[in-house]
Amino acid sequence: MGQTISIIGCGRVGTALAVFLSRAGYALGGLYSRTPASSEKTAGAAGAGYVCTTALGAVKAGGIIFITTPDNIIEQICGELAPAVNGEPAHGIRAHLSAMPDAHTSVMPDAHTSAMPDVHTSAIPDIHTSAMPDAHAFNMEGKIFYHCSGALSSAILGATSARGAWTGSIHPLQSFVPHEPGRPSPFNNINISVEGDPEAVKTGLELIESLGAKPFSIPTDFKTLYHASAVAASNYLVTLEDFALHLLKKAGISSEKAYEILEPLIQGTLDNIKKQGTARALTGPVARGDVEIVERHIRDIDCKAPFFSDFYKIMGRYTLELARQEKGKEQLRFGEMERLFR
Repeated sequence: MGQTISIIGCGRVGTALAVFLSRAGYALGGLYSRTPASSEKTAGAAGAGYVCTTALGAVKAGGIIFITTPDNIIEQICGELAPAVNGEPAHGIRAHLSAMPDAHTSVMPDAHTSAMPDVHTSAIPDIHTSAMPDAHAFNMEGKIFYHCSGALSSAILGATSARGAWTGSIHPLQSFVPHEPGRPSPFNNINISVEGDPEAVKTGLELIESLGAKPFSIPTDFKTLYHASAVAASNYLVTLEDFALHLLKKAGISSEKAYEILEPLIQGTLDNIKKQGTARALTGPVARGDVEIVERHIRDIDCKAPFFSDFYKIMGRYTLELARQEKGKEQLRFGEMERLFR
C-alpha cells in the first residue's frame, strides 16, 4: 500500500473512499472540493489528508487520484488538470466545481465539525510550499486516475492518459448516504466494477478488495452497457412492480396491502432466478401457452388500466421469447400468443 490517495470532490462517495481506504491502510494525500468546508469534513472523518485549495494541489499530493465529482464535469476537470501539471494555466477548475450544487455534502450534518481536527494547523504540510515539485517539472507518469461514474468509462480521463498517467473507473453498485461516525462501511461485501488501463485495473482490484468488497472487471467499451444492466435490474424493476401494484389498487386493494400481498411472490421469483436462471424460473400463462388467459388480461387492462396496455404487451413479447428457451413453439401456441402482443 505504498500509493497515497488523493480525492477531488469530497461528497458522499469521495468521503466514504477517504474514510475506509484510510482505515484499510492507505495514506491520504490531498483533499479538494468546491468548498473548503467539505474537504475539512472529509479530513476530519478520515482523521487524515491535507485540505487543498486547488484540484492541482490534490493531484500533486497523491499517486492515486479519485475524481468523485458529478459525472458531467469529470471530463472538464480532467482536461484542465492535464495542461496544469505541465506548466500551463488551469482555467476554470474551481468555476466548474462551484457552479455545481453540492448534492453530496449539503445534507451532511454540521454537528461533527467541532470534533474534527484543525486541518489547517501548522502540523499539516502545506502542499503549495517550495517542498512540492514545481509545476514545470511535474508530470503525471506513474499516477493513476479513477472516476466513480457508473455510466461513463475511463475514456473520459484521456487527457491525463495522454500525459503519461494510467486511467480507470471504479463503480460501486451501492447508493451512498452522508458519512456518520460509527456507521458500518458501505463497501462491505458489495460488488464493485473496475475497468481501464491494465495497471489501473490491477491496482483497482487491490483497492476494492482492501475495502472488503467483491471486485469484477469489465471491458472499457462495454461500460455503458454494464450501467444499463444495473438500471434495468434496479430502476426498471421498480417500474415493473409499480405496474403490478397499480393493477391491484385498481382492484380495490390499498397501497399498503397491495405490496404485502405481492412481496412473497416477488421475493420467491428472485430466489428462483438465483437458483435456476431466468428461463427456468419463468412461470405463468405465457410459459404455459395459455392464450385465453392472456387475452382476458389484455381486454381487462385495455378497459380498466389503458395507460399500461402497451407496457403489458411489450413485456409479453419478451416473455414469450424467454419462454421459447425452455419450450417449443407448438407447446406455447406461439403464433396465437404473438398476435395478442402486437
